[in-house]
Amino acid sequence: MKLIECPRDAMQGLPDFIPTATKTAYLNALLHVGFDTLDFGSFVSPKAIPQLRDTAEVLAGLDLSTTQTKLLAIVANQRGAETAAQHPEISYLGFPLSVSETFQRRNTNQTTSKALADVAAMHELCERTGKTLVTYLSMGFGNPYGDAWSPEIVTDFTQQLAALGVRIVALSDTVGASTAATIAPLFSALIPAFPAIEFGAHLHTTPTSWREKVSAAYEAGCRRFDGAIGGFGGCPMAADELTGNMATENLIAYLSEIGEPLGLDLDALARARGAASGIFAFH
Repeated sequence: MKLIECPRDAMQGLPDFIPTATKTAYLNALLHVGFDTLDFGSFVSPKAIPQLRDTAEVLAGLDLSTTQTKLLAIVANQRGAETAAQHPEISYLGFPLSVSETFQRRNTNQTTSKALADVAAMHELCERTGKTLVTYLSMGFGNPYGDAWSPEIVTDFTQQLAALGVRIVALSDTVGASTAATIAPLFSALIPAFPAIEFGAHLHTTPTSWREKVSAAYEAGCRRFDGAIGGFGGCPMAADELTGNMATENLIAYLSEIGEPLGLDLDALARARGAASGIFAFH
C-alpha cells in the first residue's frame, strides 16, 4: 500500500503566496509522517503556477536525513523535466497526460500527441538520470468538455504508455466526475491487463462521496492512493466548490478500518495537520 501526500496540489491554487519558510516547515513536518511519497512542488512556468515559483528554494530547505519518504515534482514539459532531473533529492517526475484534447491544451498548452511525445522523452530522461516517471491520466473518469471518453479510450492511452515503458500510471479524477460505477470497472480491467504498471488513484471528491470512491478503487485492486490533508485543493474547473482532493484523513480511516497496515506516525500526522490548518484555514 502506498499513500502519496500531495501538498503541491493543495497549495498551487491559493491566491496569496505562502512564504517559502512556511512551505518548507510544513513539508518537513509531512516528511516525518511516513508517507511513501510527497508530491511537494512543481517545475513549471511561474506565470502558470506562481504559488510554486520557489520549489527549488523549498527543496534546498528540506531535511531528508531521517525520512524514507520519496519526493515527487510535477512538470509540464521537457524543459521542466530537465530542471527537475538535476536535483538528486527528487525520485519521481510527474506529468499530466490528458485523455481530453481540450484539457491537455488548457493544462500544458499542447496537443495530446505532442504530450505523448514529451512522455517518451521524459521517460528516457528519467531512465538516464535514475528517476521514475509518474504519468497522470487526467480526465481519466470523464470530462466537462464534450470530448470523447470511454474505458476503451483510457485503455488505449495506457497501452501507449506501456509501450513506452512507463511503469506508474495514476488515473486522475480531475473534476470530480468519477463514481464507484466508473472507478471499479476501470481498475478491474487495467490492473490485470498491464501487470508491469503500478496503477494509482488521484480522486477528487465531495465530503459525502469519498468512501464509495476509495472503496471501489481498493476493491478493484488499486494499492496506490493520492491524498491531501484536509481535502484541500483540487481542480478549479470543478463545478462544485465542495469538490476537492481526497482527504488523507479519510484515506487513513478507511484503510485502517479494513486492516491495511500503513506504518504511519500518527503523532507526526497530528502535528502536520496542525501546521496545515494554519496554511489552509480549515478545522
